[in-house]
Amino acid sequence: MCVVSGPLALGLGKAAPLFYASLGLNAATGLAGRSAAQAAARQTYQSALIANRSAEQAFAAQQEAIADQLKETRKSSAQAKLAKTIQGLQARGAIRASERAGLTVNLLLQDQERQTANAREAINQAVESASRQYTRNVRGLETQRDNRRNQLQSSVNQAYNQIPSLGSVLLNVATSGLNSYVSLLPTS
Repeated sequence: MCVVSGPLALGLGKAAPLFYASLGLNAATGLAGRSAAQAAARQTYQSALIANRSAEQAFAAQQEAIADQLKETRKSSAQAKLAKTIQGLQARGAIRASERAGLTVNLLLQDQERQTANAREAINQAVESASRQYTRNVRGLETQRDNRRNQLQSSVNQAYNQIPSLGSVLLNVATSGLNSYVSLLPTS
């Protein structure tokens, strides 16, 4: 059996090997904990990368869907405007074909033109409203995406903050060693 003697024994006598074993175990435990925390942080980072890609894909798909919806609204509105214009022209043609004359025909034609213009303006306003809603929806999607990104970044930061520094591991080993040394000193 090898017993540490000389300056390495630190005045501990037969307890010196236990002291050094305790120091070694404390150092190994601290370094293993640090290594495990680093692995967990790397895993959190990798998961965050995957989740961020997924959030980007979801954002793009949602944005595309609302853009398609706006496009369809614009198409149907253009068709509705054309239909109102045709109806207005037909109504004016019918008024002219009625063979009425004078002020009454002019009033009827003006009224028909006003009705057609009002209908087209209502359609224009609906399209403008849909465009503004599209912009609000995109902003909402961007906010959701940014919030998700911030949550992911926060979890990554938190995981990396859980990794003890090498200095703190060594300091804990030294503190534990000092406490063990003091407890192993022979009392006079």
